[in-house]
Amino acid sequence: MLLSMTGFGKSNGVFESKKVSIEIRSLNSKGLDLNVRIPSTYRELETDIRKIVVENLDRGKVDLGIYIESATNASNDLINYELATKYYHELKTINENWGEQPVDYLSLVLKMPEVLNQQMADLSDEEKLFLLDLLKNACEKLYDFRQTEGQALQQEFTNRIEEIRSLLNSVEDYEQDRIVAVKERLTKALKELETKSIDDNRLEQEMIFYIEKLDVSEEKMRLANHLDYFLETMVTPLSGKKLGFISQEIGREINTLGSKSNHAEMQKLVVEMKDKLEKIKEQVLNTL
Repeated sequence: MLLSMTGFGKSNGVFESKKVSIEIRSLNSKGLDLNVRIPSTYRELETDIRKIVVENLDRGKVDLGIYIESATNASNDLINYELATKYYHELKTINENWGEQPVDYLSLVLKMPEVLNQQMADLSDEEKLFLLDLLKNACEKLYDFRQTEGQALQQEFTNRIEEIRSLLNSVEDYEQDRIVAVKERLTKALKELETKSIDDNRLEQEMIFYIEKLDVSEEKMRLANHLDYFLETMVTPLSGKKLGFISQEIGREINTLGSKSNHAEMQKLVVEMKDKLEKIKEQVLNTL
């Protein structure tokens, strides 16, 4: 089953007084490019968080955000309100007694010792497990999203490959006409030379050699094999990079077919094949 590298997963949960939300977005990338935004509350879990993402998502440009949407009845206040109030009244009284102009007392108060509580409560094992399970759930949802997108990619690849195969089968309609046209062109050119010193046996050998150079049977066979191989590989897990290599081989055979075609209608078919292949290559870049 194909997987797309594009995906989105979101998971919400509540632990005691905290409502936690985790969002994961992924786009295509050659490797895993992980950008993590974690509240300081969960900073100590960053290593575990990254490990879970790596194990579940393999490749892609991944943005992970963890948000605490609400927290009430916190065990540790960020600001020592009583001490800050005391500082405020003391500073204001001194300022008024000295006859100074009013100032920004808040900025002064926040700079005073022990007003800001820098101590973070230790995470309990239960909260750690809660957060990591929430993350795994978000990863599962992103995987499901990738799977749905992958099904659409698989159908598109199948359609494009079969379109190329149909165009390849149409090449046969012009092969015999092309050979006849080449023979007639060579014969006409020789007649215009008006010479009697032509060796018919040598002429026939040269024509056979020239026509063999234009033979595309091997290219057709290899291209057909590459098309089959693409479809076979497509249904194997994590085949995106391999499909990219196969696409390159398909392109080489199409280019060789075009260079040897020497026929306007065949060249039109080659152009159509290239167009279908380019659409495949664009989507392969987004395939896991």
